[in-house]
Amino acid sequence: MKINVPDNRKIRLIINSDAKNEADDQFAIVQALLSEKFIVKGIIGAHFGRENSMIKSYEECKLIVKLTKQEGKFPVVKGSVKKMKSETEYEYSEGARLIVEEALKDDSHPLYIIFLGAITDMACALQEYPEIQDKVNIVWIGGGRYPEGSPEFNLGNDILAANIVFNSTANMWQIPSNAYKTMVASMAELMIKVKTQGELGNYLIQQMIEFINENIHIKPWINTEAWILGDSPAVGVLLEEQKGYYDIIEAPYVTEDFKYTYTGKNRDIRVYHTLNVRFILEDMFAKLELFARGEI
Repeated sequence: MKINVPDNRKIRLIINSDAKNEADDQFAIVQALLSEKFIVKGIIGAHFGRENSMIKSYEECKLIVKLTKQEGKFPVVKGSVKKMKSETEYEYSEGARLIVEEALKDDSHPLYIIFLGAITDMACALQEYPEIQDKVNIVWIGGGRYPEGSPEFNLGNDILAANIVFNSTANMWQIPSNAYKTMVASMAELMIKVKTQGELGNYLIQQMIEFINENIHIKPWINTEAWILGDSPAVGVLLEEQKGYYDIIEAPYVTEDFKYTYTGKNRDIRVYHTLNVRFILEDMFAKLELFARGEI
């Protein structure tokens, strides 16, 4: 017997991912694609501050779509090649256009866009069509600890874009580094609960091991006993809001040294300070198993 999600409970979803930056985006994308609550409207390959990084992310997103048997159901498009130069010099990418087109549709299902890397494409979309800011809901994995701020990879890949989004009126949920870094999974647990789940599960672990072997001597943060699945919370909080796990805070202005400052002019946003890690992980493990069984 299957629980059918009523149509009025579903939400439209666009996924923006720097999928080839590390090894965790893939888990978040898979969890989203296997969740019945979402009407997926597209996936955008995002840059991560290096040459050809957007193309690598785009190709990885296409592969994940193929492995989840979702080909042809929604577009996979290219995001901005690099961060914004200024508020007037930027790339209005395919990804930004997808966001705008979906936001301007007459559709009763609310539109959420999850950003698993730099928030460049959202900022570019807002610059081109500011009228969409009250038609989108933004969930961003990025930014440092509140209230002071701190260096953080996704924010560092486009601080200007973050400030444009913070300065908008769009509904925004931010999951900063102190929250997303709690999404720790044991490598042994991943071997048992993911690798065994067919071609898809095997690939998720294979690409992680490849990343570890290629980078372990140059990235001291790599831990062979555990992995931070830091992008999965963007999906998790849409599946279950986790009330009590966030604060409502004035959106900051971010300085070039990653400090948060407050002008009193920006609207309030939701900022998660912790997460229900067990729920998010167990939901992902269960959906992988159900997919391997052919039940979803």
